Amino acid sequence: MATAKKQGSEADISVSKIEAREAFEKLLEAKAHFREAARSAGLELKEEALDELIKGSEKAEDIAKSISDYAREKPINALAFAFIGGYLLSQVFFKR
Repeated sequence: MATAKKQGSEADISVSKIEAREAFEKLLEAKAHFREAARSAGLELKEEALDELIKGSEKAEDIAKSISDYAREKPINALAFAFIGGYLLSQVFFKR
């Protein structure tokens, strides 16, 4: 009777070892899939960020061109705006 229980316990342990090994292998496989998904998501985010940077750069160039055109068309107004802007900034940063 004792040998039957011992054999049963050894069989249970053996089955448990096999199941643990299979679970570990599945975990490693899932880790590899997760790592690959994270890499591809990172690349997608990087590409989206680069696209937004390019769009922002183009928008900044358009604004700079508009300001330059306005300054050429109305130099007195542009000078007045620059003076007022400089005065306001000096009041904000050099407040006594």
